Amino acid sequence: MDFPLPPVGEGLIEVELVRWLVKPGEAVGRGQPLAEVMSDKATMEVPAPFAGTVDALAAEAGTKVQVGQVVLTYTPAGAERSEAPPPGPPPRGERGDQTAPLSPPPIVGEGAGGRGPLRTANGHAPPAAPSVRLLARKLGVELAAVRGTGPGGRILLDDLTPHLRRPADGAPKPAPPPAPKPDYGTPGTRVKLLGLRRRIAEHLVVAKRTAPHYSYIDECDLSDLVRLRESLREPFKRNGVKLTYLAFVVRAAARALKEVPVVNSTFDDAANEIVYHDRYNLGVAVATPGGLIVPVVKDVDKKDLAAVAADIDRLGNDAKAGKIKTDDLKGGTFTVTSVGNIGGLISTPIVNHPEVGILGLGRVMKRPVYDDAGLIRPAEMIYLSFSFDHRIVDGAVGAAFGNAVIRHLRNPATLLLPDPFGA
Repeated sequence: MDFPLPPVGEGLIEVELVRWLVKPGEAVGRGQPLAEVMSDKATMEVPAPFAGTVDALAAEAGTKVQVGQVVLTYTPAGAERSEAPPPGPPPRGERGDQTAPLSPPPIVGEGAGGRGPLRTANGHAPPAAPSVRLLARKLGVELAAVRGTGPGGRILLDDLTPHLRRPADGAPKPAPPPAPKPDYGTPGTRVKLLGLRRRIAEHLVVAKRTAPHYSYIDECDLSDLVRLRESLREPFKRNGVKLTYLAFVVRAAARALKEVPVVNSTFDDAANEIVYHDRYNLGVAVATPGGLIVPVVKDVDKKDLAAVAADIDRLGNDAKAGKIKTDDLKGGTFTVTSVGNIGGLISTPIVNHPEVGILGLGRVMKRPVYDDAGLIRPAEMIYLSFSFDHRIVDGAVGAAFGNAVIRHLRNPATLLLPDPFGA
């Protein structure tokens, strides 16, 4: 039987097939993930609405597929014993009706009170989204021992809760699992450019071909900011907020964008118009296992430092877990990226077209500097690397924007105040 790609999101008619999760000859159960597809940098799984055996894959990973296009063929379970197997449920949206929720696959093994792993009848662990699998690995929970309560026996985030063990008072806490090792490639192999990596490549090529870049680099004394952050880290942590240097920089950049509005703009190439924005939505580049993506902190000028820090933390975690929402990737007017946590000092970031400016952060490094009296003192210094679309931002304008960012970073206490008092 043919399996056409079902609707995977509202308004989506075409997606990229990132990778297959099954192979010809493999038996699959209802709800088991068949493939990963991607649209607008959001990756999702396509579950099987049938039980049977995969006969052939009709689409290749890395290609575009449309909703309704046949992507694989399969033999329904029990077809060899039945002359007319019942047809599977119609795709969602056909004749305007809705497909009934998938019933969970039969579970074999020990019962709810048993200790054995729970598995579906075909031997697979119940299906789960990539974010659930990532969280389970971090928590040390075996998915095979979790009973899924979602459609088709799918394991949800809430299903992991009963399997968490609170350590006894005084007992040492288990060490967190090591971070996954970065994949830098394998010598002597060829890998097709697909998925998020291809989207990044296409976007950056357009940015470099379209916008004539120039870079501007300056340094900033963050000594007062380092001391202020250190004094606030514990109070913020007690309230569930991770306070990083990035939160201060995003706040400072938003203030500087108000002073130099042309940097808070996008260029409409088709209309040949500069679009000056009155919202301050700052993208924050996040390195994920699949590549670099840019979630957007919305309305930075209307939020205090704690709210900005909480947004950065949430968006970063969602991006790394593969559950970032499409809306969180839209609407950016300026971007901040950082190599400092890896150890770099200076970068030349590529403008996130159609934006006209981007700020790259280096590593905060203590070194000797001269004060106003000509005496040497230790200081926490950082290099700020700006790139601009030279069609829109001249060198003097870029320097004025950089000076504004530095002025706000050198007076970090004002970043704790709401606008316009801190401006």
